[in-house]
Amino acid sequence: MAWKMGNNQLHYSVPEESQHGTFVGRIAQDLGLEVSQLVPRMFRMESQGGGDYFEVNVQNGILFVNSRIDREELCGKSPICAIHLEVIVDKPLKVFHIEVEIKDINDNAPTFRQKEQKVFVSEIRTPGSFFPLEGASDADIGPNSLISYTINPNDCFTLDVKRKHDESQLLGLLLKTSLDREVKAMHRLLLTATDGGKPELSGTAQLVIVVRDENDNAPAFNQTVYKVQMTEDVPSGSLVIKLNATDPDEGINKDITYSFQNHVPINLKNIFSLDSVNGEIRIREKLDFEENHQYEIQVQASDKGSNPMTGYCSVVIEVLDVNDNAPEMSLKSLTVPVPEDSPPGMVVALISVSDRDSGANGQVTCSLQPPGLPFKLVSTFKNYYSMVVGEPLDREQVAEYKLVVAAQDQGVPSLSASNSLVVPIGDVNDNAPSFAQPSYTVFVKENNPPGAHIFTVSASDPDVAENALVSYWLDEKLWPLSSYISVHSESGKLYVLQPLDYEEVKLLEFQVRAKDAGLPSLCGNVTVQVFVLDENDNAPAVSGRAEDTPTLLKVPVAAGHVVGKIHALDADSGYNAWLRYELHEATSGPWRVGLYSGEISTTRVLDEAEGDFIHQSLLVMVKDHGKPALSATATLSMSLVTSTQAIHSDARLSRMGGSAKPLADTANLYLIIAICSVSSLFLLVILVYVALRCQSQTKEEMMYGPGTATLVCASEVGSWSYSNRHSHILAGVSGEPGAKSDLMVFSPNIPPPPGSEKQEQILYDSSLQVSPIF
Repeated sequence: MAWKMGNNQLHYSVPEESQHGTFVGRIAQDLGLEVSQLVPRMFRMESQGGGDYFEVNVQNGILFVNSRIDREELCGKSPICAIHLEVIVDKPLKVFHIEVEIKDINDNAPTFRQKEQKVFVSEIRTPGSFFPLEGASDADIGPNSLISYTINPNDCFTLDVKRKHDESQLLGLLLKTSLDREVKAMHRLLLTATDGGKPELSGTAQLVIVVRDENDNAPAFNQTVYKVQMTEDVPSGSLVIKLNATDPDEGINKDITYSFQNHVPINLKNIFSLDSVNGEIRIREKLDFEENHQYEIQVQASDKGSNPMTGYCSVVIEVLDVNDNAPEMSLKSLTVPVPEDSPPGMVVALISVSDRDSGANGQVTCSLQPPGLPFKLVSTFKNYYSMVVGEPLDREQVAEYKLVVAAQDQGVPSLSASNSLVVPIGDVNDNAPSFAQPSYTVFVKENNPPGAHIFTVSASDPDVAENALVSYWLDEKLWPLSSYISVHSESGKLYVLQPLDYEEVKLLEFQVRAKDAGLPSLCGNVTVQVFVLDENDNAPAVSGRAEDTPTLLKVPVAAGHVVGKIHALDADSGYNAWLRYELHEATSGPWRVGLYSGEISTTRVLDEAEGDFIHQSLLVMVKDHGKPALSATATLSMSLVTSTQAIHSDARLSRMGGSAKPLADTANLYLIIAICSVSSLFLLVILVYVALRCQSQTKEEMMYGPGTATLVCASEVGSWSYSNRHSHILAGVSGEPGAKSDLMVFSPNIPPPPGSEKQEQILYDSSLQVSPIF
């Protein structure tokens, strides 16, 4: 039979002495559990008092008797005998409390401690005198323990049963008629005790009544029952009570000795002592409220007459509880490690607390120490507490909690107990890899060997295990970089896969992403800018071939007259593209060349007497400032002509449809147009650059794509040369592609050439050309 007592409680009953396998109840059904879920949810049952009296068949969810149950052995005379069971299931964690009441059956017959009882009766005792007898005991309870007594029929005695203060029976013989020892000195009666069970069981004892022929007054106590209250912590030897009995007789028949009655148990005699002379009852051993709340001692007082007479009384000692038991704690369940994303209210541990004391001394409260922990205790059922998550957890802040569960009762002074717990926090992937800085700048010289290691990026992840295992890769969603850069997935090392050419690629800008191995994985990114540094790997280039178009000079020629200009440019940058011009010593003569302008002029006046210089080729060397320096040569042919030769030359030019002066004017016109075009283009580039820069600041991600680089060279003498060359600038970040123009300015810090007060400024990156000036 089963019924619910409350939330998560069931009550069953089963008779004692039931056979193994006896059905008790369908526990799974009554608890609302699916039979198929018993094993996956780790169904388990524990008995609070120990023992394996019951088991549960997890295949069908039936609770059955596992071993013999003797109610009298288990609970003694307690009116209610129950075995308390705890059923625990996981996923989620739940605790159910089961109470199985053990029903009594009439399996014990009444028994007498002594099979023969002797009763001494003076012959002078009057009819109606009462002589107590030791009654029978029945280990059963309820109706099965209700005992009725009978004696065999006789003329002198009848059986009398009195009710004591606690409603128990006091059995005795009642004298019906006066006795005459001389007629009959001894009477034998059969005392029969029968219980109220069905079927009835009975036990017997022999009564031997000895008739004495002297002392006719028995000692008498002033009370039949004495009640005393004592605390359980009284020391040994403390006085319980001093009894006093009186006897109206004289002489020896008046002297009284005190003693325990014969049926007082041995354990009571070990706990209490009785002085036979003065009637003082004292404590021998320490009292314990938790073992026994009350003691009852039967005391008799006998005189010393030839036929001693005896008086009887009972001493009831009530033990008062003191707070002498500290709380006891038991950890029923602990779920560790606790994931750091556990929601508030998740159960971490189940703790049972008990105190053997009663009243306020047995009321226990629990707390967690130290304060400020992200856990709290919640009372679930009677003395059960659940430790649950109270606040969000973060393993990266605190990886493990060492806490103390303290239990304290309400006694005065209060007693406490504590238990230490270590609760590790389990990691979840809640932190993305992060780099030490948002971007890195790397400088790499051009013409590097393939596969060169140029930099190492490193990201950190505060998580642990696979959640902190970081791998790296390049973001190539919008522009492929695999032909230029690669990254080692484990170490983060960056490698250049092919030699870089500054003249082709000046900047590689890309993003490196770091991803952890958690589920789901998290990512971080960093921008890497790789600037290519120029090496002196390009020699100066001279445009045109001067020797194919000789320059005609009409004598006389003034000193310092500019007869031509060498146009040369260097594809490198900086010092590597800064050019200087020198005349070869063997061809110098009356000529000189501008160190940085390339203009060729006369050093003195030339006239018709200069016969050695009528026809002469000048060899000009063009060198850069790189280390080591690279050079190129240019040849310029000069012819001196007289006025007559100039006329023929002019006629020949007329026949060709032009003259030398218009040609020079046309070249100067083109030069002016080129200078204006360069200036306009330079201003346009600046405006586009500023607009793109402002637009890129509003975007979170960078843009990349092909662009152009522009070179403008300006010399101190005022000649200009200009050309365009396309270069590629690669960027590896996601975003919309856009054009990007680079303007590079270099100002060398070297002494100016003779006769010059200003230092040249070189805006570089173009090809070269040579044009003679007349």
